[in-house]
Amino acid sequence: MLITSAALIPLVGALLLTVVRGVASRVVAMLASLGSLGIAIAMAVLFNPGQGMQFTELHQWIPQIDAFYSLGVDGIGLSLVLLTTILTPLVLLYAFTENFREDQLGERAFLALALAVEGFSLYVFTATDVLLFYLFFEATLIPMFFLIGGFGGAQRRYAAIKFLLYSLTSGLVMLAAVIGVYVNSQSNGHGTFLLSDLMNMNLGTNTERLLFVGFMIAFAVKAPMVPVHTWLPDAAENTTPGGAVMMVAIMDKIGTFGMFRFALGLFPNAAEWATPVVIVLAVISIIYGAFAALAQENLMRLVAYTSVSHFGFIVLGLFTLTPTSVAGANLYMFNHGISTAALFLLVGYLMKRRGSAEIDNFGGVQKVAPVLAGFLLVAGLSSLSLPGLAPFVSEFGVLAGTWTKYPWAAGISAIAMVLAALYIMRMYKRTMTGLPSAEVEEKVSELSMAERWIIVPLLALLLVLGVYPTPLTRVLNPDSEQAVTFVEKATNHEAVAPAAQPESTTISLGGAR
Repeated sequence: MLITSAALIPLVGALLLTVVRGVASRVVAMLASLGSLGIAIAMAVLFNPGQGMQFTELHQWIPQIDAFYSLGVDGIGLSLVLLTTILTPLVLLYAFTENFREDQLGERAFLALALAVEGFSLYVFTATDVLLFYLFFEATLIPMFFLIGGFGGAQRRYAAIKFLLYSLTSGLVMLAAVIGVYVNSQSNGHGTFLLSDLMNMNLGTNTERLLFVGFMIAFAVKAPMVPVHTWLPDAAENTTPGGAVMMVAIMDKIGTFGMFRFALGLFPNAAEWATPVVIVLAVISIIYGAFAALAQENLMRLVAYTSVSHFGFIVLGLFTLTPTSVAGANLYMFNHGISTAALFLLVGYLMKRRGSAEIDNFGGVQKVAPVLAGFLLVAGLSSLSLPGLAPFVSEFGVLAGTWTKYPWAAGISAIAMVLAALYIMRMYKRTMTGLPSAEVEEKVSELSMAERWIIVPLLALLLVLGVYPTPLTRVLNPDSEQAVTFVEKATNHEAVAPAAQPESTTISLGGAR
């Protein structure tokens, strides 16, 4: 019951915040997020790499259609559970330092919505029943819609509606594909939604391709990839920095995670068929996102466009389908979350002091707030994948793995590394260096000790995992290699059984199988 406990604690905390007020609301929110983090750490300690789904739970949910409450984590799912539970307490602490305006929903609402995003995301990263996955995939939209529309800038309602329309429309396409999977899984009048039963399902060529496209549309919007990415910069600009962390660093990983777990796992032959198109779109996302970031004058939009580029790297690594590229892509999901969270929160501190996210309203900050400038520099260098910082290892893995199969894609994508240096150092030069204006001298102050301690854990992870990524790679690599082997054998029409679930951790009740 570890997974259920980790996901339910923040959801229960969110419900309690509807009745708890004052300082007690902060205590409840932090206890809920820290409780979930504690369980995730326990799972990481107990996890046995390379042994398939672990901490599994299996209960009958809707017997009429053979739907199950089925949960489990492999190394990839565990890394995203850790990412979610690490970032959420820091976002809550950041919210404690934020001054919410009267036209916003308020701190208590923000804390509850952030906990709801955490709980629903944990269910998404651990669901091994396709219908259950879809339910929580869509459920994350509700609190995220209010985090955008209830907070942030003047265009926040427009951004929230655009986010919802993109997500709901693509989600309905995926629902049709989920139904299609169930119908095509039927034998003797009974279908299934269980991932373990659906792998190696016999599908006609056209049917498999249609179902693959249905899932991929939803995942490409969530990731997001060009050309269905335009909701992200608007949403990031018009929500709070804490809300942007929950959206980009956590929730958007559902897209790339879904590609790995479902698009590749359920439809390997269709994935092979679509690989040339997906790789082209990934390369376009990488280059377009980098150029767009270079052109931005708003700090929040700049960070959002860097993520479009980075998600392109993740998709490229997944669909290149070599052990090195897939492992690099899965590692990239975790590292990108840490790096982007640090950038968004530091931009938030700049916005809170200056009252603006426009780059032209800064300059000379390092003279009045050297620690803030130093933290921003480290976070920025991690975003451009400087050697010695965590994202370098994952980006190098993606490019090295891609080079062995698609050298042209690796070569073009490597241009983004140069562009990343340009947009990060251009941003730093214009905001941090030079002589401070009168407004900067008056309004921009150094980070307080509380604010520093919110950022320090993120920078520490970037540094430690940059020089010693083994704790993560030891967990991720075996499952990445198994996924590559599974897809290769499936596309060669060799029967492959999915990794067995350890019986010692399986809970079977009510006729569950």
